[in-house]
Amino acid sequence: MIYLILLVTVVLGVATFIFLQQPQFGKSPSGARLERIEKSPNYKNGKFQNQSYTPNLAEDTNFFKVFYRFIFGKTPNAIPQKAFHFTKTDLKNLNPDENVYVWMGHSSYFIQIDRKKILVDPVFSGAASPVKFTGKSFPGSDIYSAEDIPELDYLIITHDHWDHLDYETVTKLRPKVKHVITGLGTGEHLEYWKYNPKIITELDWYEKSDLGNRFKITAEPARHFSGRGLKRDQAIWASFVLETPSKTIYIGGDSGYDSHFKKIGEEFSIDFAILEDGQYNKDWRYIHMLPEEHDKAMTDLNAKVLLPVHNSKFKLAQHEWDEPLNTLEKNKKGNYKILTPAIGEKLPLDNENYKTKKWWEK
Repeated sequence: MIYLILLVTVVLGVATFIFLQQPQFGKSPSGARLERIEKSPNYKNGKFQNQSYTPNLAEDTNFFKVFYRFIFGKTPNAIPQKAFHFTKTDLKNLNPDENVYVWMGHSSYFIQIDRKKILVDPVFSGAASPVKFTGKSFPGSDIYSAEDIPELDYLIITHDHWDHLDYETVTKLRPKVKHVITGLGTGEHLEYWKYNPKIITELDWYEKSDLGNRFKITAEPARHFSGRGLKRDQAIWASFVLETPSKTIYIGGDSGYDSHFKKIGEEFSIDFAILEDGQYNKDWRYIHMLPEEHDKAMTDLNAKVLLPVHNSKFKLAQHEWDEPLNTLEKNKKGNYKILTPAIGEKLPLDNENYKTKKWWEK
């Protein structure tokens, strides 16, 4: 019997090793990039660190409890009862003088601003996972494909998790991308996937890049983690402040609530804050914001408009699928506006009186 157990263990180990060699898992930083990483003030003891103590799971839980609830727990309405029927904006034929935002579900969105076309964290493969049968998108939510995307001035990747950096999508987009902006370390994946290193800008926290034509981008902290395989935190997770000739947009990425929001709000005058709202749980409250924390973050940022993302496409937590959107107004106390466009809807960024509908209540 012991030999059988050993044989099964070896076979499983070999199978796992072979599985992890697939290209979608990317590659760990090496060479000059690793040397730069090792000099970062945010890299200690062989990995990137958050500014505050940040366990992936809160002190009042453990892996086994979380695993049990995820497998055996039942959440009513965790997945939409009916398929969505969204109408997508034709991104290739937009008026180039329009300033617009188009949400694509979860944390993928397109911005056309001051004649520049920008795509953030695109995931169009139908799953937020290395295998298609898990982390599947809700029926009708995955309405965009790489073929729908015009030539891009900037592709922005906030971090390398599967629901933000999708191998299938970014490899199909590669011929259309003029410039990639991401956190320090993530460029290793992209180079491995045949992106030209000359078009990749990797930023550590607080580093700024002047993009020309009065466009600037600054990498700012987030409270999260990174990793696509067994080894975590080898690339930094970041938020970004994008300054354009007409607007300042905060690209929040994934982040638990922390003091960095206030520091960013003190340095920049933010017009739009794009913050995660969904896939939260009190068990991992340090790495994803809870519903009651968005108001604190918006107050700290002193931003004019909240655009919530990270919801309505994948079930990655045990809350009702529409709960993130339903709780926004209930928890709002600050003097800011909340806009919730439907997936594929064209949101004008210059119309201060624009109103969105509660599309999820249909």
